[in-house]
Amino acid sequence: MYITIIIPAHNEEKYIADCLHSFVQQTDPPEELIIVDDNSTDGTFEIASRFAQDHPWITVIQHTSSKKHLPGKKVIQAFDFGLNHTKNKYDLIGKFDADIILPPNYFEQLRNHFKSNWLLGMCSGLLYIEKDGKWVYESVANKNHVRGPIKLYFRRVFEQIGGLRQDVGWDTVDVLLCQYHGFEVRTDDSLIVKHLRPTGHGYSTHNYRSKGEALYRMHYGLPLAKLALFKMALHSKSPKLYFQGVLGYVQAWIKNLPRFVTKGEGKFIRKLRWKGILDQLF
Repeated sequence: MYITIIIPAHNEEKYIADCLHSFVQQTDPPEELIIVDDNSTDGTFEIASRFAQDHPWITVIQHTSSKKHLPGKKVIQAFDFGLNHTKNKYDLIGKFDADIILPPNYFEQLRNHFKSNWLLGMCSGLLYIEKDGKWVYESVANKNHVRGPIKLYFRRVFEQIGGLRQDVGWDTVDVLLCQYHGFEVRTDDSLIVKHLRPTGHGYSTHNYRSKGEALYRMHYGLPLAKLALFKMALHSKSPKLYFQGVLGYVQAWIKNLPRFVTKGEGKFIRKLRWKGILDQLF
């Protein structure tokens, strides 16, 4: 199965060399790796270009985007730019982050999962962060959640869900829509990926409001959105996230912002989420 990976990268000189080294050390590397240098002002482009010189399956391209900080939107715009430059008739596609270190068998193992289950729509390993000198699971999500920085999509699923949404919440709505279309999701807990920069680093009040806005656009409904935001706030140990998230949801409702999903998809999403909550309780 042919794999294309796209890495949007903005000022990642601190991490990208370790990341790309883990790609070239793979036992079964992807057929194509596209690094999209998105307005970097540091050495990101030069570092990535050195890897591309030594490995013909690696391509580095430059993308010019707005200098404004747009969580979720800019990174997917850069991903889409990279997708337009793919030369590979891929079976599996992934948007990976530049601040990760993969285990050597990452793509070999994921290929095997997809080959053995044609209903598998997306799959990933698990993200670990360094804490007190030890690598521990990054508990911003349950271990059964396929994380955005390291997931692979089956091409048919990727096309059925309409690609990735250009906004905060893209890596949640894709999992839900994958299941809506009758496909399965899976995480492999034997594949430990080092996350060099913890999720949420540098989050602002605007980012918190964007969380609530994303839940509105996913048709969560306010009660379910409040529960989701409360859980996020507990994980991040930030009460502000809950209140700002609810405010973001209400503001999105007042503005009548366009939804990420249809009413039918939203109904499925709410049913799936409530089932997950009840299963955890009982």
